[in-house]
Amino acid sequence: MDGEFLMTKSFQFLFDFGGPNSYLAHKMLPDICARTGAEAVYIPISLGGLFKLTNNQAPFMRYAETPAKRNYEMLEFDRFVKAHALPFKMNPRFPINSLQLMRGAVAAQHLGCFAPYVDAVMAAMWEDRADMGDVQVVASVLDAAGLDSAALLAKAEDPAVKAELIANTEDAAKRGAFGVPTFYVGDDIYWGKERLGQLEIALTTS
Repeated sequence: MDGEFLMTKSFQFLFDFGGPNSYLAHKMLPDICARTGAEAVYIPISLGGLFKLTNNQAPFMRYAETPAKRNYEMLEFDRFVKAHALPFKMNPRFPINSLQLMRGAVAAQHLGCFAPYVDAVMAAMWEDRADMGDVQVVASVLDAAGLDSAALLAKAEDPAVKAELIANTEDAAKRGAFGVPTFYVGDDIYWGKERLGQLEIALTTS
């Protein structure tokens, strides 16, 4: 169309590989983007760092003394997986320290291989139940995905990459985030896979 530009709507997706709900959201976003014409901008953060900044805890710790609440959360989680026919398998090593993986995500952004990196790590963690806390396993996963594991692992140790992940996490806390997955449409925040419907409505009406 001469003289006209199609503006692509975008929203931010704050994630950490260590959170299984980040995986579920990651699997749902392509269909949401297709239906709304929006683009998902992935923002790697450190969930552990965000918990410390916001005095939050993982659900299995937060609901330790309320087993009925914990059990219901797991019930809803299983319902979500089944309703969307997702190939999720709980990683027996959960919780896994994902800090190195998240630094790797920032490194992948710098090296131009972010999308395949995210797909490979998400699948390894939450479909193949790989021990993604083991750097040798991580290297094998990345190599199998056709990525340069040596370059990614080396870049993840770059002080600038580490600082960028910290900055992402601190910015998330300042904006009101306290867990993952968190989504932003402009300045409007939506937290949790349960808000995906609200997110889609916001993208459709904005």
